[in-house]
Amino acid sequence: MDFFSSPDLWIAFLTLFALELVLGIDNVVFISILTGRLPEHQRPKARIVGLSLALVMRIVLLVVASWIIGLTATIISIGSADALAISGRDLILIVGGLFLVYKAVTEIHEKLEGGEHEHAAGGAGASTFARVIVQILLIDAVFSLDSVITAVGMVDQLAIMVAAVVLSIGLMMVLAGRISDFVNEHPTVKMLALSFLVLIGSTLIAEGFDVHLDKAVIYGPIAFAIAVEALNLTYRKRQAAREGVPRDPVRLHSRYSDD
Repeated sequence: MDFFSSPDLWIAFLTLFALELVLGIDNVVFISILTGRLPEHQRPKARIVGLSLALVMRIVLLVVASWIIGLTATIISIGSADALAISGRDLILIVGGLFLVYKAVTEIHEKLEGGEHEHAAGGAGASTFARVIVQILLIDAVFSLDSVITAVGMVDQLAIMVAAVVLSIGLMMVLAGRISDFVNEHPTVKMLALSFLVLIGSTLIAEGFDVHLDKAVIYGPIAFAIAVEALNLTYRKRQAAREGVPRDPVRLHSRYSDD
């Protein structure tokens, strides 16, 4: 009953929900990029599995919050005076950021330079599905760790943290298919999304080295770029409607054939 009568708890819940929603969108974009490499019939299943893993991982990390806080203890110290102290959390952020940058740049290369020689055949799809899930699990761990540490610093009530996580990821599960289809159907949006992942990965690396960046500096340009692209898509759609001739976008290379 305290929750319903306490404005402070409501504010904490809504703040956490907004935070988890932003991180959830990052997760969905990354998942949509990875699942786009799978055959069509496997993509919905991979999205649900990926987001379910994110949900379970964040709840587990919240339950063992004391262990998470312990990850901030220094395990590597470089230099003597004003030494660079690296904790377990920092290592996870650095490795996760490097992985995110690597995957985004690799995907940009394959989409633009071509990868038709890598079309799947026979039983390759199942093996690739497993690899995609492993990659999603790795990046889920990075996003989950960052969000849980922030959540623990804001709220000390487990029920509120879990509720914010469940509702935000539940909403992402509902919207994941639409977001993924939209990203994959519009090449410019997909390139923007990949560029955003490079930016977010670079931010994670910087935070791992104790270089803290204001989130507004990161998400402000991202929001502006999305707004500009939305205007471009709207203009293009209206122009095609006036001319009565549909315009197909440039088709990026696909790792797998429709067959």
